[in-house]
Amino acid sequence: MDIRTEKPEDVEAVRNINILAFGRENEAKLVDRLRGIASTFSFLAVQADRIVGHIFFSLVAVEGKCSSNLSILGLAPVAVLPNYQRQGIGTLLIQHGLKECGRSGVQAVVVLGHPDFYSRFGFIPASRKSLKCEYDVSDEAFMVLELENGALQDCSGTVKYRSEFSLCE
Repeated sequence: MDIRTEKPEDVEAVRNINILAFGRENEAKLVDRLRGIASTFSFLAVQADRIVGHIFFSLVAVEGKCSSNLSILGLAPVAVLPNYQRQGIGTLLIQHGLKECGRSGVQAVVVLGHPDFYSRFGFIPASRKSLKCEYDVSDEAFMVLELENGALQDCSGTVKYRSEFSLCE
């Protein structure tokens, strides 16, 4: 399994992975809208020259009290082709993506997802770091991971996703 950065010629494959993984076009359209915006990361899992998984990170903002130079990304979506699910590919994508985000100076990552799954990577409820989600979601499902120790120490407020997310519904 190779994990690499998305290339322009991968767009159609990424679109198909997201449609097949989620059984709808919402996530594929979201990635299409976010692609090319500054401070995004898009990684692919490739097996035997076939793209089988995708992960995307995009900039989020905190409305409240935070350092103006704080860099926080939102992890969404993670998609793996149905026939390749439950084989650890999503885990590899997340581990690789978090490592690359950290190397690039990103200080924290938020995710809206299953607590049992994401806690394996060190994510904790964002409320423990005085952060809440702009969407009406359970406290346990909105999580954060500090990539830089203490990055969120003096931060509190509401995490706001890019406007492109509101077009997904």
